[in-house]
Amino acid sequence: MYAYLDENGNLSSTPPDPKKKIVVKAEDINIGVPKHEPVDPADLIRKGVVTFFNDSKGYGFIKDMASQESVFVHINSLTEQIKENNLVTFEIEMGPKGANAVNVKLSK
Repeated sequence: MYAYLDENGNLSSTPPDPKKKIVVKAEDINIGVPKHEPVDPADLIRKGVVTFFNDSKGYGFIKDMASQESVFVHINSLTEQIKENNLVTFEIEMGPKGANAVNVKLSK
């Protein structure tokens, strides 16, 4: 008994239609992780507005102007003092609980 693969990748007992044959070059097949192009560091910098910041507890949130998402910020990630409604620039770093703002600076 023979087993064939149809055009959808399913096993079949009937041979495939020769008219539907596709020729693939071996060089076009990528195995593994594709190479990433280098990212411009300027593209990583985001702008946002401080919506909440508690000085005594040392944390707050920044609303990203591009995505409108709220991003957590810790006092250790600040390069200068911030307060609510400040315009800031920051970068995103993924932490165990989600996105964190790092390298937070007042926007000029």
